[in-house]
Formats: sequence, C-alpha cells, structure tokens
Amino acid sequence: MNQARRTISIQPRGADAEPDACSAAEPFALMVLGDSMEPEFVEGEVIVIEPEGLAIDGSFVLARLVDEWIFRQLVRHGAGWRLQALNPVYPAADIPDLSAIKGVIIQKSKPGRRRASKRYVE
Repeated sequence: MNQARRTISIQPRGADAEPDACSAAEPFALMVLGDSMEPEFVEGEVIVIEPEGLAIDGSFVLARLVDEWIFRQLVRHGAGWRLQALNPVYPAADIPDLSAIKGVIIQKSKPGRRRASKRYVE
C-alpha cells in the first residue's frame, strides 16, 4: 500500500523565525502523523519531547535533517549513528554524530485518555 507522505513544518512564530529562538529547556508536545513509527507510536498519539534530554542508543528522538524534522529511533551504527523508523517501509538515515538530534521523546499519550500514557525515561 503506497501512502502519500505528509510534511508538516515546525516553525516558531512565523516562517522567518529561528527554531533556536525558542527556549531550549522547555519540553513541548507534538502529534504523531503517519505510520513511520508504528507499531510503538500510532497516528494521533501525542509525544512529549525534552530538548535537552539525553540521547542514547535506543532512544526515540526528534531530529533535523536537510531542512526536515523527523521522528525516529536512534541506533548506534558502526562509528556513527542511524535514525531508524520502526516501520521497515521507511529508509534509515545515517548520521556521523548527535548534532542533528533536537530532542528526546520522554512520554506518549492518547488524546483524551489520561491513563493511556507511557513514559520513556524515569
């Protein structure tokens, strides 16, 4: 099944604002779109991102690659790192270091269901 890919730009306060102008220390939430991170994360779930979180092998992260924001799992790959989708239909992206990582997913939840949440860090 070939699904159309949706790209949603994440821009603070207008198209010309710098993403780094936001407070780097404040966690923020985004809604999962698409199926690249299924089965762990399904479309419509809300993820909480910690911009200053510790990114380690196996962490779920938000990264910036070639003017695109992506949500992937960080995996150690040789001397570098790989950003890998959980859905095998999507390609992995190799990165030399962690400079592309802009935050670590610390929690997910289903909108309207307070008890249906999962934490990824303690």
